[in-house]
Amino acid sequence: MQSKVTGRTTLRQLYARDVGQGTPLVLLHAFPLSSAMWLAQRERLSSRFRVITPDLRGFGGSLLGDAEPSVETMADDVAALLKSKNITRAVIGGVSMGGYVAMALCRRHPDRVRGLVLADTKATADPDAAREKRLRMAERLTAEQRPDALVEEVLPALLGPTTMRQRPLVYGRVRGLVQSAPPPAAAWAQRAMAARPDSTDTLRGVKVPALVVVGAEDRLTTEDDARAMAEALPNAELTVIPRAGHLTPLEQPDLFDQAVAEFTAAVARAAP
Repeated sequence: MQSKVTGRTTLRQLYARDVGQGTPLVLLHAFPLSSAMWLAQRERLSSRFRVITPDLRGFGGSLLGDAEPSVETMADDVAALLKSKNITRAVIGGVSMGGYVAMALCRRHPDRVRGLVLADTKATADPDAAREKRLRMAERLTAEQRPDALVEEVLPALLGPTTMRQRPLVYGRVRGLVQSAPPPAAAWAQRAMAARPDSTDTLRGVKVPALVVVGAEDRLTTEDDARAMAEALPNAELTVIPRAGHLTPLEQPDLFDQAVAEFTAAVARAAP
């Protein structure tokens, strides 16, 4: 079933895992993974917070629907999910693609955001070459209906060299998640990310506290990208996680969880 929200076709409800009690903490997954990436965070953070991990449109247990590709539509999906759960405001966190959706949520539904966590993502739009690469991959995924393009082109850049050398179980898990990505959803998401706007002005207008996280070995969204976001945000702190690449919650879950837990607890103390 679908409904119209602010003029966009929005799924009635995303599939989401919802565990724990307390301050709502919504974690939005990276491309081309699913909410399965948040297993450690659900286990560890749910003792202190209400942890909600949706599958974004087309991934995991969520339907793709027929909307035009757009990160704004994905943000509307998350807002609709919060409304369905009677959650007025939440700390919103996103990694990579999830960060793009979190920034779109700040733009379209700022009243839903109590605090903001942006991990291994960036505020700028894609330059032409990167946009064209996304669109070529979307075409290949659509034509082949297999995840080969993701395994060949996306997977190698997701993890840092330390993980590749020392954490074979993490690599195996991430490879499995990438191979499980539905090609239609991955193609849709690539087109959505290719079309996303620059969010720097959005960050300048954010009125809530923010945490920016980046892996020291991230080759996709660099420490410079993270610092630019932290500088644009009026009230932000920056955490650089050592020996981690683009997927800090998976590569260094202890350090990531500690940073997010301390930030969310501070947000909860500061305002109702």
